[in-house]
Amino acid sequence: MLVRLNVNGEWREAEAWPGASLLSMLRDDLGLWGSKNGCEQGECGSCSVWFDRELVCACLVLAAQADGRHVETVESLAAAGSLHPVQRAFLDAGAVQCGFCTPGLEVAVADLLQRDPDPTEETIREALSGNLCRCTGYQKILDAVHLAADRMEQGTP
Repeated sequence: MLVRLNVNGEWREAEAWPGASLLSMLRDDLGLWGSKNGCEQGECGSCSVWFDRELVCACLVLAAQADGRHVETVESLAAAGSLHPVQRAFLDAGAVQCGFCTPGLEVAVADLLQRDPDPTEETIREALSGNLCRCTGYQKILDAVHLAADRMEQGTP
């Protein structure tokens, strides 16, 4: 079936099998490889995207459901070739290890900081509870969230 959707501000079309996930359509048909296929069950958060401005696991959304809708992926965070403050904070805090979970975490953190620019430790942990990282003890990820929040509040990259 033909699916027409707005991805990262641009209307795109893809021919998708009716049972295909939004994740597989983004990766396989549209060439957007930032969102990762970690579990296909909505448990790891590696495929987190915004679906009509709501944070979702793309593996749990059918491609057909995206017809006529707006999707923003991790690729939308870097504007005009410069990193988003969340992406810069992940690098500067050393929160990137193997990198597999990083795109989903960055989308989740950006979503959190849009809703709550000065989150508490508890709020951060709750917001990231749907994202799994198998490489870290999460401390550097938490450090990156605090760093991004501080920089965004100060208006610095």
